[in-house]
Amino acid sequence: MSPTRQRKKPKRSSKASTDGTGTPRAERGIFCNRTLNLRSIGAIGYDMDYTLVHYRVEEWERRAYEHIKRRVEERGWPVKDLEFDPSSMVRGLIIDTELGNVVKANRFGYVKRAVHGTQPLGFDAQRRAYARTIADLGEDRYVFLNTLFSLSEACLYGQLVDLLDRHELPGVLGYRDLYEIVRTSLDNTHMEGLLKAEIIADPARFVELDPEIPLTLLDQRNAGKKLLLITNSEWSYTSAMMDYTFNDFLPANTTWRDLFSLIIVSARKPGFFATRSPFFEVASEDGLLKPTLREPEHDGIYLGGNATDVEEYLGLSGDQILYVGDHIFSDVHVSKNVLRWRTALILRELEDEITATAGFEHIQDELSHLMAQKEDLEFRHSQARLMLQRKRGRYGPEVDAPVNQLERKLSKLRSQISNLDEKIAPLAVSFGELSNRRWGPLMRGGNDKSHMARQVERYADIYTSRVSNFLYHTPFLYLRAPRGSLPHDQGDRQRYGAAADESAL
Repeated sequence: MSPTRQRKKPKRSSKASTDGTGTPRAERGIFCNRTLNLRSIGAIGYDMDYTLVHYRVEEWERRAYEHIKRRVEERGWPVKDLEFDPSSMVRGLIIDTELGNVVKANRFGYVKRAVHGTQPLGFDAQRRAYARTIADLGEDRYVFLNTLFSLSEACLYGQLVDLLDRHELPGVLGYRDLYEIVRTSLDNTHMEGLLKAEIIADPARFVELDPEIPLTLLDQRNAGKKLLLITNSEWSYTSAMMDYTFNDFLPANTTWRDLFSLIIVSARKPGFFATRSPFFEVASEDGLLKPTLREPEHDGIYLGGNATDVEEYLGLSGDQILYVGDHIFSDVHVSKNVLRWRTALILRELEDEITATAGFEHIQDELSHLMAQKEDLEFRHSQARLMLQRKRGRYGPEVDAPVNQLERKLSKLRSQISNLDEKIAPLAVSFGELSNRRWGPLMRGGNDKSHMARQVERYADIYTSRVSNFLYHTPFLYLRAPRGSLPHDQGDRQRYGAAADESAL
């Protein structure tokens, strides 16, 4: 029996997504890096997993973790007592396979936080490891956690590093070897389809329904957009998941398949955007394939293929197509760089982060006020120190104040700065624990943008927490990027603010 017949249709409500006036709540907004006129978009392509279908992250990743651990245990490794820690890793971190570390870097690649295995690195240890090193994703040693699917492997990797350091793993292994074993174990799990079989059997356990997504896509289709589903998942899984998440929320006698001009499964992204692989038509419910000419011959369901032929079939190209996905590299980076498609990134974690930041606003105001005071005191301290230096060195403009008076002034200013630091430090620490106690906000790396934020800024024209946020912005909206501020823009100048680095205090 189809999963869509095993549950009652939930009621759709807008209470969670609007403020009561029809205006979307801040955490349900669409955020624009590059101006995008939705009226000029002729086609919208969608990824499926964590885009149209949102999973209960902890449930999915816990089961993925258990499958990887089982494979590792089959090697005879002592991992039986290890458990998945959902808070230990977040999207946007970087695995350093050379040192066995997981790090969070700012937009320039400077490491702001780090753990070795599962243990946080102290300031001195982190400085020794990364004072002369920038986390550059172009180097083989670094692995970027692009997606929520990465959390289970990163968690187990950190735990295995601990075991390796305690000499509890057999053989001669390095930190890179550990990562390759974990990665291969996860890939094999997906290839065998064990985890996906569990999800199909009990979708309610793993999938978080969003009844507003089908209406969002209906609006877009009826506004003249051609909709595409382009997923790396195979047909059997795609069909089951889309049946479950869409069909009960669509008009009578329609299914999710009626929404899309092209449904492309097993797309093999990112290669889908850069190569010219052939299409095969999915000709039956059980996945029987029918060869085609190079490009699709008509609307329908296909396996494989490539984006260039999709453009030719649609009669659209480049910035006439918007692609929406959750994977920084496979979905938005390659489609942007190779084809110049417009891009939208889905960041579900953004909702909790924006909510948490809003709740921190009154503390941020206090912290900003204290940091402004500290900035003024530090300026006065540096001036007094320079006057004392000139007085003692007998050079420069004459300084009327005697040495002992300047020394007393310096001492008083140092004391005032120290007192401020005692007030600032706990506030800065509390901001650094927003969203995740160990890693802090997704989009911040200390006082700067995080490396994740830089990737989003560079490759995603727009970003938002879920596809249904488009429902309240309509298919006709003109999304304008805000004016970019520069450090020397006095009107836009921000003092240190709530994200002040603890290490700088």
